[in-house]
Amino acid sequence: MQTAVVNYAPEADSVELQEIPVPEIGPDEVLLEVAAVGVCGSDLHQWTADHSWPVNYPVVLGHEFAGTISRTGELVRNWSIGDRVVSETAAIIDPDNPLSREGRYNLDPTRKGFGYGVNGAMTSFVRVPARCLHHVPDSLPLEKAALTEPCCVAFNAVVMNGDIQPGDRVVVFGPGPIGLLCAAMARLQGAEVAVVGLERDQGRLEIAAREYGCEPIIAGLDEWSVAVDGLGVNGVVDAAGVSVTLKKSLEIVRPGGWISKVGWGPQPLGFSLDPLVQKNIRLQGSFSHNWPIWERVIRLLTTEQLNIDPIIGGTWSLSDWHTAFETMHSGEIVKAVLTP
Repeated sequence: MQTAVVNYAPEADSVELQEIPVPEIGPDEVLLEVAAVGVCGSDLHQWTADHSWPVNYPVVLGHEFAGTISRTGELVRNWSIGDRVVSETAAIIDPDNPLSREGRYNLDPTRKGFGYGVNGAMTSFVRVPARCLHHVPDSLPLEKAALTEPCCVAFNAVVMNGDIQPGDRVVVFGPGPIGLLCAAMARLQGAEVAVVGLERDQGRLEIAAREYGCEPIIAGLDEWSVAVDGLGVNGVVDAAGVSVTLKKSLEIVRPGGWISKVGWGPQPLGFSLDPLVQKNIRLQGSFSHNWPIWERVIRLLTTEQLNIDPIIGGTWSLSDWHTAFETMHSGEIVKAVLTP
């Protein structure tokens, strides 16, 4: 048996430590001994029951994780016990789905991920399909490698689904973990970046300014957006997910610009999308990631071109999960990491 952080019902605060069996593995799976698991905003949303995706209750939380291989299935090739690895999140896919065959298995409608569709990694041992694994270089600490997943979300939202040229001006709504990582990605591409938040986000906005060279904005967004030529910014990343930020995105982006929407939110829009047409804006949804994105992000982390130290607010033991959740939910830190 092992201790796990389990989301057991759809009501708020339905998360607790439970004893569960160490999983058995199939022939094409590995048993991964978890070294570290990041707390995602989606974990917090399931804890507070304000999420907008289906959950298979009860389920062990945690989809951002790294560790070492403890056991391999009989059909697993190219992986050995003791290998340092990080895992993708698409725990269940249909390999025959046309999207999976294209390599875009993250968009397979039958996809189920760790932490909501199947048991995740907020425990000691997790069952992982071998196809999800990536090698972690010895120079990259597993505590950092565990945060590869949110970095891949940001890479997909900004690099794959954005359209940045050096010197562009980009606005990122939401200074949470994904927003700050999106800002860092945009800076890597040579953009001038403003990160927009609320008064309560002051600490996170300071990180955006001090560590990533961004313009922190609580007030004065309209002025910053039109400062160059009066037409607006080249692109917007909506990592906040609320309706008002999408509405504002349509207002501040220049004609012919783009919006990459990565933040989730169940609220109805309540406003006209006519500016999308009038300004010839590209509105692009961004979901998850795939194998080549993971490989590239691991290189960015290993070479330290992408520095994630500023967003790691602390490490807690699994037994202190509630403190970690509370500390991150309060906005006191950007990202919490749990260790079994």
